[in-house]
Amino acid sequence: MNDPTPRTVHPGTPVAANADAGREHRYATTVRWTGNTGSGTASYRAYRRDHAIEAAGKPPIPGSSDPQFRGDRARWNPEELLVASLSACHQLWYLHLCAEAGVVVTAYEDRADGTMAETADGGGRFTRVVLRPEVTLAARSDATLALTLHERAHALCFIARSVNFPVEIEAQVRVEGAAG
Repeated sequence: MNDPTPRTVHPGTPVAANADAGREHRYATTVRWTGNTGSGTASYRAYRRDHAIEAAGKPPIPGSSDPQFRGDRARWNPEELLVASLSACHQLWYLHLCAEAGVVVTAYEDRADGTMAETADGGGRFTRVVLRPEVTLAARSDATLALTLHERAHALCFIARSVNFPVEIEAQVRVEGAAG
């Protein structure tokens, strides 16, 4: 049985009993429902799906449900945020790996999309997300290496490693000043 008691490697520096487990990071958010129109959830049509996603020191993100579920299309829905999280995580890892490898990225845009299937019980689940990063590299950057780094970024992405559906990468790389 694992002993959860913190151990000290150097005086005053506690570490996990299982040093192979790595560091843990915590993320705290508040989701505040703002859609009460006066009668609460008296009926399915009596309330708005509006909410605010908040974290200390950051501006709120206006949220709602997908318009298919009576949401406000002008606000972010959880499904879009999941796809955006996968895209942003991949981008951040990719840029990090490129910087380490000497591949100079000058532009990056991803037009990602996800597919969710509804189930007979009214629930649903994502069946896949496709990331389509279009990357522009500075002249003389290695385009082959740049494409390969997408595979490594995908393997390291915390969010992609946490979901139970396929996340596919369809990357394109262009080198500034290259013909074609």
